[in-house]
Amino acid sequence: MKQTDRDALRYWERLRESVYNATTIDEAMSEAEIERHRTRLESDFEAWVRFFLPHYAGYPFAPFQRRAFRRVLAHDEWFEVRSWSRELAKSTIGMFEDLYLALTRRKRFFIMAGNTHEAATRLLTPYKIELEANRRIQQYYGRQQTLGHWTEDFFSAKCGATFMALGAGETPRGVKNKAARPDVIRVDDFDTLPDCANPSILDKKWAWWEKDLYPTRSVSGGTLIVFNGNLIAEDCCVKRAGALADHWDIINLRMVDPRHPNGVEDYRDGKSVWPEKNPEPMIDRVLSKMSYVAAMGEYFNTPISEGNVFGTQLLGKVPPLGRFPFLVIYGDPAPGQRRGTGNSGSFKAVWLTGVLDDVLYVIKGRLFRGLNDDFIEAYFHLFRYAGMGLKVPVFSFMENNSLQDPFFQQVYKPLMDRKRRETGVMLSIQPDAAIKGDKAARIEANLEPLNRNGLLVFNEAEKDSPDMQELLKQFRLFTMRTPYPADGPDCIEGAWRMIRSKLSQMRPITIVPPSGRAGNKHLM
Repeated sequence: MKQTDRDALRYWERLRESVYNATTIDEAMSEAEIERHRTRLESDFEAWVRFFLPHYAGYPFAPFQRRAFRRVLAHDEWFEVRSWSRELAKSTIGMFEDLYLALTRRKRFFIMAGNTHEAATRLLTPYKIELEANRRIQQYYGRQQTLGHWTEDFFSAKCGATFMALGAGETPRGVKNKAARPDVIRVDDFDTLPDCANPSILDKKWAWWEKDLYPTRSVSGGTLIVFNGNLIAEDCCVKRAGALADHWDIINLRMVDPRHPNGVEDYRDGKSVWPEKNPEPMIDRVLSKMSYVAAMGEYFNTPISEGNVFGTQLLGKVPPLGRFPFLVIYGDPAPGQRRGTGNSGSFKAVWLTGVLDDVLYVIKGRLFRGLNDDFIEAYFHLFRYAGMGLKVPVFSFMENNSLQDPFFQQVYKPLMDRKRRETGVMLSIQPDAAIKGDKAARIEANLEPLNRNGLLVFNEAEKDSPDMQELLKQFRLFTMRTPYPADGPDCIEGAWRMIRSKLSQMRPITIVPPSGRAGNKHLM
């Protein structure tokens, strides 16, 4: 036996012993008392779990967990996908449901499917240990271990239920418990990042589920199917299953509204969905030790790929501002006025930029969620920083399409007037009413070539400012279907567009003298 096998055996033995010790019994109870108590417990699933599995019931059930097991227990025929974050007990809740359904004889044949046979077996082992060592189950339902059908990956209990572990790709055809086909199929952590990155492997795994495992179910009887797994990639088996499910439950570690998942907003503004187990200070600590990309994938069901468009960002020294032909301050407003939060995922963005020797420099700016007054103040701050036009011309613009114009006229213009009176700074912000195309397409088409050729430089002196860090993050996380806001890159694209427009206006017009036109045969 390998050392890893010996370690695993010792672990399961300790678990078996802990289950035995945790499930003390009252040996003085009569059969009639046990029967009455069992009947009462079976009518209340939560009470049933607390009594028979007290070693797992260290925390009260969260509301989303209650909704989940009530859905499952209310339907004989049901297909559910649970994309619950880590630390939310999706596998444990599933075991509670399965043991209850087995011991109450509502279901008879349970298949546990995993990415590998070993993974499926590990998921099934706690079931087996409960049936072997749980003294309360033995007192109320009888000894469950049987002879001849009791292995780690396949066992049949005295209650009539059979449990079987299967790994992806294994042949499940023909599996039956006597005449019964599988009536519970539970798929847990089926996806892996390498598999999802390879479309052919992903298609092969999905085909196995769709053509081999799923058809083992009965057509004449109800079947419970539960797919456990997080959204770890843009395309994965969990996502495909979710599109087919009767209910797809997406629960993040923190949420603004548990009934409406939004990974970006939940990460930013959410509260723990299970605070009794996962308190806010511990969540803060855990998230502080990992990258945003990793956290979004593991805890917020929002897979983000880095470097799809902007692989790296170049930090560099900005030349003296007086060397630029002119500077542009460009702003992209956003709805909402709540500091640090917002009803949408949008950021307000205002950035000072300039071009010198064909290089677009991102010099200084703001990228934040806050008040409209703060947004206008950012313009005045950057204008003063740039010398108020005394050293170099400074042009200021604000995105202002037809939908934004009423807000510009009624809110931003009065704010600008007031700020001019307060500061004595004569700053004029011109509305940019240009009709734009798709945001992602514009950002990629206009900024990616600059970035790829080293012609997009971010001010290294600002690298530690929260605004510059957020801007760099938005560039780093940008994809054509980015789930993360791209208001910063959109603002820089707007500034680049205005700079190009100004440069074209500043180019001298070449007038060809009549003598130079004499030999032009195309002239009429």
